[in-house]
Amino acid sequence: MPGEHTGAICLFRAITEVLKLGVKELSAILQLSITPVALISGIGLLLLSMTNRLARTIDISRNLVRELQQASSDRRAAIQFQLLILYKRSRYLRLAISLSLVSILFSSLIIFCLFAIAYLHWSLGHLVLAFWGLGIVSLVISLLFFIQDITLTLRALKRNLKQHIELN
Repeated sequence: MPGEHTGAICLFRAITEVLKLGVKELSAILQLSITPVALISGIGLLLLSMTNRLARTIDISRNLVRELQQASSDRRAAIQFQLLILYKRSRYLRLAISLSLVSILFSSLIIFCLFAIAYLHWSLGHLVLAFWGLGIVSLVISLLFFIQDITLTLRALKRNLKQHIELN
């Protein structure tokens, strides 16, 4: 059938176009890709911090659950309160991590689109702008959840310290 090889022909043409592009064209695409790549690197560092905080909350929670089994009734209430705070923190961190990963996904899609625009001559400028906007929105919301985790941590610390020292 005549239409069976259309996909293969398109792929062959695309590869031929890529091979025709010179160093100048490739370097121009790579220059455009620097911002999304830098964003991915920066978000990667944030993810490192977020995942470390999440791992720490999980470790502390596991230890408190073990302690809860042998605790007195007075101590049980305090441990349960701490576990509730740790659970809330874990949820905030999970959302922050997920949204950071979504932002990385959008940045990666931008890079893909830039190469598709240059090599395949597809008109994807509107898609690049949409991915950029969605990526930045995802990152901002992620940071808001991360700030919420930090705020909750400091509130819990303040509550614990009030029992021992005078705070403002």
